[in-house]
Amino acid sequence: MELKGRVVVVTGGTRGVGAGIARSFLTAGAEVVVCARREPREPVAADGRQAAFTAVDLRDGAAVREFFDAVADRYGRLDCLVNNAGGTPYRLLDEGGGEGGAERHARVVELNLVAPMTASLAAYPWLRESRGSVVMIGSVSGTRPSPGTAAYGAAKAGLESLARSMAVEWAPRVRVNSLVLGMVRTELAHLHYGDEAGIAAVGATVPLGRLAEPSDVGEAAVFLASDRAAYVSGASLLVHGGGERPAFLDAATVNKATVGEAS
Repeated sequence: MELKGRVVVVTGGTRGVGAGIARSFLTAGAEVVVCARREPREPVAADGRQAAFTAVDLRDGAAVREFFDAVADRYGRLDCLVNNAGGTPYRLLDEGGGEGGAERHARVVELNLVAPMTASLAAYPWLRESRGSVVMIGSVSGTRPSPGTAAYGAAKAGLESLARSMAVEWAPRVRVNSLVLGMVRTELAHLHYGDEAGIAAVGATVPLGRLAEPSDVGEAAVFLASDRAAYVSGASLLVHGGGERPAFLDAATVNKATVGEAS
């Protein structure tokens, strides 16, 4: 219960990674408010405690400011903002072509980069007062080529850069850090990786041998928001299970087997 008495907002916190983050903060004792455009089918809860929910479109600056003011009015403080809301469909840059295609990609950037900045600015006065922190949820797509999700990857790269600049500008009263995620197993994992056999096959390509669970991300977020990370700001923490298994390791395994047969 190390975060008992603290108030945390998790954007996009009604399902998937966001819900996992919210549950970890509930377990740590925090009062948690999740927001999304649509109300969840069932409340986000953990250990007999439940997150509050508010419907808000993070692309609406006025609505976002009203939301954070309402949170501060209700709880009297705000200690952490987790900018989790985001995502993208798979779409090649030139797919569809023309102005419509460019507008679709612009909306991806707006959701994954502009909206977190809008939320952070709206939360800043309250975070400054509590000496709180911001946790950005980034992606390995922002650290390497991201074909099929290029606008998303560009936005996530920008999000890390934004976090580092915010960490300098808002010090010493507000800490800002990023979690850089690899593949995470959520209720929608089958849409990306197929059935259980497909998920297991993809998980085997990760050095730790599995996809992350939302709780893995949640525990990392709780750490960055806690006093244990009091001297951590402007950091990007990789939560990707070691990344991708290098091909040379598989080749080495084959070579060892060949040598064994030969001997």
